[in-house]
Amino acid sequence: MLQAESRCEVADNSGAKIAYVIRVYGGSTGKGQFTRKTATVGDRVLVSVKKSLPGSDVKTGDKYKAVIVRVAKPVRRKDGSYVKFDSSAVVLIGDDGNPKGTRIFGPVARELRDQNYMKIVSLASEVV
Repeated sequence: MLQAESRCEVADNSGAKIAYVIRVYGGSTGKGQFTRKTATVGDRVLVSVKKSLPGSDVKTGDKYKAVIVRVAKPVRRKDGSYVKFDSSAVVLIGDDGNPKGTRIFGPVARELRDQNYMKIVSLASEVV
């Protein structure tokens, strides 16, 4: 789960390396529990780039929309199984939902297919 002020890595070749979550567009809060919105795999977030490669189109301090592709917290699937990753990661996207980069690094969750991020799923090296 990611929330506002979470730091995560960027899993594409857009030039950004570390992103800072500013706003959670999707996600939910639990009644009587944690009141800050949390996002999981497939949710859109607004991120600020904290570290980027020199000479890339993405600059440090720029704001972009992103979709979460990996989370370290276990995510329950409809069949009852759980999936979790070593770290949390996002992919920078444009307004149309297509990724800014041309490559996706590392595995991505299968839940992205249900959210219609087929371009990200097809670019990923492994879908878990």
